[in-house]
Amino acid sequence: MSTTADTFSGAGEPGLLDRERIIAKPGFNRWLVPPAALAIHLCIGMAYGFSVFWLPLTRAIGIDKSVSCNGMSLMGALFTTSCDWRVADLGWIYTLFFVLLGSSAAIWGGWLEKAGPRKAGVVSALCWCGGILLAAIGVATHQLWLMWLGAGVIGGVGLGLGYISPVSTLIKWFPDRRGMATGMAIMGFGGGAMIGAPLADRLMRTFATPESVGVWETFVVMAAIYFVFMMAGAFGYRLPPAGWRPEGWTPPQNKTTSMITQHHVHLRDAHKTPQFWMIWIVLCMNVSAGIGVIGMASPMLQEIFSGKLIGLPELTFTDLSTEQKAAIAAIAAGFTGLLSLFNIAGRFFWASLSDKIGRKNTYFTFFILGIVLYALAPTAAQMGSQLLFVSIFCIILSMYGGGFATIPAYLADIFGTQFVGAIHGRLLTAWATAGILGPVVVNYIREAQIAAGIPRAQVYDFTMYILCGMLVVGLIANALVRPLDKKWFMSNEEVASLQAKARSADASITHGSFGIGKGGLDLPAAIAWAVVGVPILWGVWITLEKTAVLFKG
Repeated sequence: MSTTADTFSGAGEPGLLDRERIIAKPGFNRWLVPPAALAIHLCIGMAYGFSVFWLPLTRAIGIDKSVSCNGMSLMGALFTTSCDWRVADLGWIYTLFFVLLGSSAAIWGGWLEKAGPRKAGVVSALCWCGGILLAAIGVATHQLWLMWLGAGVIGGVGLGLGYISPVSTLIKWFPDRRGMATGMAIMGFGGGAMIGAPLADRLMRTFATPESVGVWETFVVMAAIYFVFMMAGAFGYRLPPAGWRPEGWTPPQNKTTSMITQHHVHLRDAHKTPQFWMIWIVLCMNVSAGIGVIGMASPMLQEIFSGKLIGLPELTFTDLSTEQKAAIAAIAAGFTGLLSLFNIAGRFFWASLSDKIGRKNTYFTFFILGIVLYALAPTAAQMGSQLLFVSIFCIILSMYGGGFATIPAYLADIFGTQFVGAIHGRLLTAWATAGILGPVVVNYIREAQIAAGIPRAQVYDFTMYILCGMLVVGLIANALVRPLDKKWFMSNEEVASLQAKARSADASITHGSFGIGKGGLDLPAAIAWAVVGVPILWGVWITLEKTAVLFKG
């Protein structure tokens, strides 16, 4: 994603990774920045697809079948070299991913704003790819603790830094299209598994031998591929000079933009405002409801529609044979693939729409429409309408993804752009919280309903109404978001001091395009977009092939 456009050289010749080194010069095309961000997000987005490794790893020793050890504790699983791991033991890596993502984004978000996106991107590549390599050693030596440390902990830190590295950069480059810009990048995080999971499956089948299930070899190859893409993305980042604006653009003044401030809040003060915590609740509730659905999508479709999925409407889930359950599991896999596509598409669609209707109105749409759809889902199930049921959850998942993509622009509107990346990092603790809250609520309610003797086709009804309640809380929090009192904004002198090193060559000009940002889809931009676009199209094609089974017959 690098360009031929050079960067300003400050006094003392800043280092290759320094923030001052990547201030764009005249002639730079701003449309080169989104594919750089996508190059990183598509790689770290494989965190969503790591479950593709779980089943092969449960027979890493036995190869053909698992070597199980009855009564093995979790501590025993961490250090055993003679027993195969269980899915539950491996699943902790997934938990570590998102706990560390939120934690590292919150802890090092302030450092990222000072160091700049290139340095953060390089560190992210080293952590994410280095963590996967360490996990490969863990698989080769059959040490689960090494996998936890490598992929889960070190890789999780790389996830956090990689996730927030482009946020403030893209918002600065696209003040006229904040939602669209962050939507493009965060769409990549949602789509990473769509590319990585089928690639990993093919690599494992290529490397599989009578002595190996092919996982550690796949880790090594994917780490190498990801490192190349992530480093290209990191070196493709550029920052606009302080005061830069697109040619001929001035901030509009209308009802939609009344929530958009032209001032800046310091990182040290953002969390002291009620607006920060209201937006925290907004994100937490939206994600809790959506992530709860993602976690139960496959079993929900199977248990609600059961024999109807294979033309045997008289059969309940418990009546199905092993072969019939395998058949509806394949259909449910197509359902989850379709949800994945809507999750990805929603990130771009809703974030772009927020540029037109405003961020607050976009979240009002998420919550009001979401409440209606969650409440309608049990009715669709009782009607036996598979099409209506699937449509409801496709829209729900589009809003789940859209919530992630819209939140950085929402923060920039309220707190300004100077520290938006770091503020976004702190807000991601809401994601970590939701990652626990949503699945726990859904899974425990489901188990309680089954234990109470409620038919499996109806165990999700009460759950849907609980999720509606979460959305009502989010709706109220969103309604309470107001523009900040001027006491929270930094003074002009403080802002000028922070931006001093990012001034254009002619410091007497405080605002303008400085001849930067033009170009559109010129040849370098077209090449950059092709590099990230071709893998995305391949992933979409593979996903659609799997989804087709949902509509057969």
